[in-house]
Amino acid sequence: MNQDRAADRLLYALKSGGPQTAAGMAEQLEVTPVAIRQTLERLEAEGLVEYEDRRVSVGRPKRFWHLTGAGHARFPDRHSALTLELINAATAIFGEEGLDRLISHREARTLKSYGEAMVGLTLAQKVARLAELRSAEGYMAEARDEDGQLLLVENHCPICIAATRCQNFCRSELAIFEAALGPGVAVERIDHIVSGARRCAYRIIEKAA
Repeated sequence: MNQDRAADRLLYALKSGGPQTAAGMAEQLEVTPVAIRQTLERLEAEGLVEYEDRRVSVGRPKRFWHLTGAGHARFPDRHSALTLELINAATAIFGEEGLDRLISHREARTLKSYGEAMVGLTLAQKVARLAELRSAEGYMAEARDEDGQLLLVENHCPICIAATRCQNFCRSELAIFEAALGPGVAVERIDHIVSGARRCAYRIIEKAA
């Protein structure tokens, strides 16, 4: 396999799945553990990955690999500099109230698009469809059922710089999710990239009738 392609696949696996062992990634990517370790050593030398030894059971600690800051930077914000410049310009011209109106306009358009894509679906199907829509927008999203809890997980934030500058973007997205999934559904953010987490994760709660 081409070395660059192997490295890209491994970086993507760590970005989307979080810290993992070499053996686990070898199984996931269907390559030999030796090939994975060679690629990890190269990426470590480039400053893109690093490891932490954890004791997860009786016996020797296991080595878990994860992305460094430079590794995460391989998945950059889309048009981040231009977005930040536009936010600052909108605030300077229209004030914070004007910026909030722009975010509300974006929220309404996004909600309309999401709502039209979810007509006739069950809640689980809606979450899966929402993950597909978000992935198409660059969020590396997936729907999960963990211990009976329905989750929407986003492993990347393509507007992270904008969201850091103006956290109304994050509040707006939470409102969009709740409205798109329909009445009787609450959405709770349990992980937040802007707050330093590896991912954004949302717990989907169906309210009692």
